[in-house]
Amino acid sequence: MMNYFSKIPLESQEIVDFLKKDVRLKSVYQKILYRRIVDRAARERQISISPEEIQEEADQIRRENRLEKASDTMDWLENNMMTAEEWEAGITERLLEKKLAEHLFNSEVEKFFAQNKLDYDRVLLYQVVVFSEKLARELFYQIEEGEISFYQAAHLYDIDATRRYRCGCEGTIERRNLLPAIASAVFGHPVGETIGPIPIEKAYHLVLAEELIPAELTPKKKQTLRNRMFQEWLESELTYMLHNQDS
Repeated sequence: MMNYFSKIPLESQEIVDFLKKDVRLKSVYQKILYRRIVDRAARERQISISPEEIQEEADQIRRENRLEKASDTMDWLENNMMTAEEWEAGITERLLEKKLAEHLFNSEVEKFFAQNKLDYDRVLLYQVVVFSEKLARELFYQIEEGEISFYQAAHLYDIDATRRYRCGCEGTIERRNLLPAIASAVFGHPVGETIGPIPIEKAYHLVLAEELIPAELTPKKKQTLRNRMFQEWLESELTYMLHNQDS
């Protein structure tokens, strides 16, 4: 499919002006500087990408986009306003960033996870949140006496319409993402026990942990932590670069 956009040339300044007006120039500028940092750090550590690695990644992209024939790939490239060389360069940059992140932080991830494991314990959490302390206490005793279930109480009385619809279900949440008072309560009581009322700001919370899930360093979690550590490193390196530029 022909890309007719390529027939209408744009001036570089026109693109910059658009990004400014669209409040995106800073983020693009930042990403370009991140690319410089990655390239320099990879050279210093003699990290490179082989033709075989580029080919493997390109084949994966073709499969994901169902580009079965060479002509399909060429049409896809044209539609995305790229040459084959530019596509390969982009693949190289992404793989280089990934390999650098692994080089810098693979060993650090396991250490960090071991030191902060409790923060990544998860809970399948249910809540009933109301504005009245009196109502919260009445609901607590009704739940304890079996007059109403926790889920019915949430469905009938919670102040949040979405939570009412879900009968109080908040989903599976890591301990580090919970308010301290909620985390202390749910991880300090047996599963299935109604806890509360817990006063938080102007509301009162009844909480129930349906399941506690111990933290595990899965491949997905390892990648998430590594990406976070790498992003923090990039930000630190950029701050250093900008500081030295001003000196």
